[in-house]
Amino acid sequence: MRLPLNSAVNNLQLSGIRQFTNLAKQTEGCILLTLGEPEFDTPQHICEAAIQSLQAGDTHYPPNNGQEYLLQALSAYEKKNSLFYEPEEIIVTCGATEALFMAFMGILEQGDEVIIPTPAFGLYESIITLCRGVYRSLDTRQSQFQIDSEQLRGMVTPKTKAIVLTSPNNPTGCVYNKQSFDIVAEISEKTGIYIICDDVYSQLVYDDQFTRFVSSYPHLRENIIVVNSFSKPYAMTGWRLGWLMADKSVKQQLQKIHQYNVVSVNSFVQEACVKALDTDVSFMRSTYSRRRDFVYQRLCEMGLEVNYPKGAFYAFPNIQKFGMSSEEFCTRLIEEGKVALVPGSCFGAQGYVRLSYCCADKILEEGLQRLEKFLSNL
Repeated sequence: MRLPLNSAVNNLQLSGIRQFTNLAKQTEGCILLTLGEPEFDTPQHICEAAIQSLQAGDTHYPPNNGQEYLLQALSAYEKKNSLFYEPEEIIVTCGATEALFMAFMGILEQGDEVIIPTPAFGLYESIITLCRGVYRSLDTRQSQFQIDSEQLRGMVTPKTKAIVLTSPNNPTGCVYNKQSFDIVAEISEKTGIYIICDDVYSQLVYDDQFTRFVSSYPHLRENIIVVNSFSKPYAMTGWRLGWLMADKSVKQQLQKIHQYNVVSVNSFVQEACVKALDTDVSFMRSTYSRRRDFVYQRLCEMGLEVNYPKGAFYAFPNIQKFGMSSEEFCTRLIEEGKVALVPGSCFGAQGYVRLSYCCADKILEEGLQRLEKFLSNL
């Protein structure tokens, strides 16, 4: 006999994205357009910096929040983007995932509500559940994936503790407009709720008008927690490195969670992070932009309703007209069409599917041809 496990853990499901990816890998000849995994390798000069650090014996405990030289580099990098955080307001984390976990763990009491504009990355709901919070979905499908002011006002309760902003968005590729930002800022100013800005795709934007939330509302600084990552822009997904920024009074509390959870990130990768911050990623960004245009055109040619993505590397077409759930659609697509997408239900949006276009051109072209053939046979 044993006592039960934590009920919050028992109630969690494994990642749907990974489940469909694994199903596709078990299907011979299937093309994967599922993961947000850049096909580029990490630039060589970044790898060389890590190798040199290992050869120099940089294998001892670093400071909990990151080496001072990396914190200074992150502060200088973000100041170029009009985000003004001093080194003592930054924590280097084990990817954006740890940063999000730290943020939710640090602000949520049991029963506190977090508003998530959906479609959204499923990780948010899982972490909120583990932290004993209440996940509340703000459905944006009827407002072109923007935040409707009246809808948001109607969701705020005395238990609302935070809202998450992911711009550019995963899975839609949407970039929030000023009206969406303004209503969030207005409510935060009135109620004091936290705004967690998941900015992991902020370097992968194809519109010169892009603005990050915190740079537009500096007076809300103490309410804002910014999460960012090296994974997507620098093709460093396997390095598992990110950072969190917050007003000093908030950061000083959140760092306790980081310290007792992971102690610190690896010592020998931190010089490589500095090299990454100085890396020109315009080639990768222009490649994704070109693929975005190609994917959008092809999906429209297939007769699929899809919003034009302005950032990240995903398209999110509507498949409701085929009269099946997104899970059934994606399962049949793998089995019959030999190409894998992710069901919209993984993002809180039944009737849609997510297509990732951060793979090689030939794979993407073949995948779309297979998708078109599958649709023609329905």
